[in-house]
Amino acid sequence: MENTRKVVFAINITADGYCSHEDGIADAELHDYFTERLRSASVILFGRTTYELMVPYWPDVAREQTEDASSIEFARVFDSLDIVVFSKTLKGPANSKTRIVPANIIEEVQALKRQPGKDIAVGSLSIASQLAAHDLIDEYHFVVQPIIAGKGPRLFETVMPQSSLRLELVGSKFFQSGAVAHQYVRGRGEAGSLQKYRAQ
Repeated sequence: MENTRKVVFAINITADGYCSHEDGIADAELHDYFTERLRSASVILFGRTTYELMVPYWPDVAREQTEDASSIEFARVFDSLDIVVFSKTLKGPANSKTRIVPANIIEEVQALKRQPGKDIAVGSLSIASQLAAHDLIDEYHFVVQPIIAGKGPRLFETVMPQSSLRLELVGSKFFQSGAVAHQYVRGRGEAGSLQKYRAQ
């Protein structure tokens, strides 16, 4: 059976369910984990706000090698990806690998899934909410941080799915910091596809 291109969403979440980029333990082990997630992708999707947090910061780290070894490796892998930014206000990309798309997010991602290539990573909470509401995310990686934030953005804060999403847990990883990463796939009762994930 031919492999299909997956849409994969990975994010840090505090113990009380917030997804702020500022609340988390960004140690070498966590950077290594997210680096491995990005290795399986060839393109990453952003909204304007998250894109401007990531670029040019990480490409600069990759070029200047100003951080620790795990951060530099994350930056190097990140900088190798093609980037799609969904924005109606952003005028020009920061590098030649970035494409700005003002059009329909759902149609664009459906088109990307039909193209050959590695996985499609989702790097923005707002984009993930819209894609999940249309059942377009195939795999979720939630890194639960041992932190009570008390505030911040949440998944589905502005876009709600029309029905509940049933996820199947296919793996977990424990970090020395106390964070726990849970890997889920969409639950559809497809035993064969779940066995494929569990065998990895």
